[in-house]
This record gives sequence, C-alpha cells and structure tokens, in this order.
Amino acid sequence: MINSSLVVVVLAQAVLYGTPILFAALGELLAERSGVLNLGVEGMMLVGAAMAYWTTQRVHGPDALVLLVATGMAAFSGLVMATIHAFLTVTLRASQIVSGLALTIFAGGVGLSSYLGNDLHLADVPATHQFGAIDVFGLKDVSVIGPILFNQSALVYASWGLTLAIGLYLGRTRLGLNVRAVGESPAAADAMGINVPLYRYAHVLAGGALAGIGGACFSLSITPGWTDGDTLANGAGWIAIALVIFAFWRAELCLVGAYLFGGLSALPFALQAHDVNVKPELLQALPYVMTVVVLVVVSTGLAKRRLGAPAALGVPYVREER
Repeated sequence: MINSSLVVVVLAQAVLYGTPILFAALGELLAERSGVLNLGVEGMMLVGAAMAYWTTQRVHGPDALVLLVATGMAAFSGLVMATIHAFLTVTLRASQIVSGLALTIFAGGVGLSSYLGNDLHLADVPATHQFGAIDVFGLKDVSVIGPILFNQSALVYASWGLTLAIGLYLGRTRLGLNVRAVGESPAAADAMGINVPLYRYAHVLAGGALAGIGGACFSLSITPGWTDGDTLANGAGWIAIALVIFAFWRAELCLVGAYLFGGLSALPFALQAHDVNVKPELLQALPYVMTVVVLVVVSTGLAKRRLGAPAALGVPYVREER
C-alpha cells in the first residue's frame, strides 16, 4: 500500500532527478527562442557528465572548489560542442536537425563520451567528490516540505535561481525582447539593427553550457561516478527537448515539467525501496512514453499555431534573402 512517506520520497526524488532535465531544457529554451533547434543536447549532457567526473579526479582542494571547477568544466565541454553546432547552422546554414543529430551520434553511445570515459579510465576510479544535500536553515525535518524543499543539493537551488533569471531575462529585459524578435522574425530584427548571428551564437552556446551542467548533475550528484553508456543520463536530452515544447517555451513551466518527468524517472526506485511490486520495465518507460506523446502532438502542427513556438525556429537566416 502506498503511504504518505512514499509520496514525500517520490516528490523529493522528483526534484533531484528533474534537475538535470531542467538545466538542459533551460539551455534548449534559450537556443530555440533565438530560432535554433539543438538536437545535440543528449550528446552535450553525456560529454559534460564524463568531463565533470574526470575533473574531480584531477583537481585537488576543498570539496566546494573541486565541484565548482568540475561544473565549470562540464559547462565548457557543452559550450565547445555547441560551438560546432552554431558554426554549422548559423554560419554555414546547414540543417539544424542533421547537425544536432550528428552531434548526438558523435558524442553518445559508443561515441566521444564513451571514448573519453574509457581512455581516461573513469569507471575504475571511485567517486571522491559529490554534491550532497544541504540542510537549509535546519528545516530538512519539517513535515512534508522539509525533504522536498530544504534538503536538496546546491545544483537544485542553482537551477531555481537560473529559472527565475531566464524567465525575467526573456520576458522583462531589452536583450530578451531582442532574442524573441530574432526567433520570431530574424529579417525584421535585422532591419531594426539587431545582430541576428550574434544573438543566435550566444544563446546556442549558453544552451550547450547548460546542457553540460545538466550532464554533470548525473555524475556529481544523482549517481556519483561514471559508467559507459550511463542508463540514467541516456534519454535525458531528448526528454529536455520535448519538455521545452511541453512548457510552451516558458522557463517557469520548464521547472514544473522537469519535476514531472523527474518524478516519473524516480518512481521505480522509490517503489522498490518501499517493497511495492510493480513491473520496473513499465515504470521506467513512463518518461519516454510521455516524451513520445508530446512529440506526436507537435508533429500535428499544433505547436506552431497554438503553443507559442518561435516562428523562425529551425529556419536558417540568410540576410540577402530577406
């Protein structure tokens, strides 16, 4: 029988498991708002996870410093991969779908992330640094909300601040308005003096950095360590892409959706820990079933008409053709 303690555990785990998806989704949101579809999120997350864990084995010092440097390395790794995507799609005007898929194939599975992990022998090294839960204001034992809100890692609290910052940036600032203009009508934005390629480059790179941090959430927090073809990280990038659509391209709804998907991911482990007998394969498939449902809805064209997708999303901008 499912009791209240199980519900609290699932909700707390939903926040934990939803955090990497939230980072990646916020990064994808920035890229898509500028008109660039990035299907390489999955590969950026996997490389970010590998490089973050490698950094913790090479940098010595206080835990806080090591973890900060490792997170920075994950962001840098994602940024480097995003630079490739931006160059291909913004400068060379290649297909955004092909470029993103190529990056994911290149980095995921038995690609770059696997090569880096095996060549650096990451699987042979035990985890020495990880983001632990922080007892905020000593409130972790407060009934119900304590474990959910006041006993999470620094990455969780950083993701909340980032969600607020991106929401305000896109909705309340001049630069954010420019980004939305570039995503809606790059020709009109260009005519107003807005540098379309610069805005697209900047937001694709920022999105890649956030995807890298999302990958670091796995190797530094959820399951500290590295395994070839991490099953937890696999698929998170695709979920993040679907989540942006699910959230109507709004930062605050990305947070809600990330925790929904996070809860679906955490549910099998929570049920097993409470001896609830449910087929694990069925539960583990839930996040991906939800992703497929969202993508099917998008394929009908409803997203373009009703959900608020940027009008120029996925369309290369050629100044001479405006």
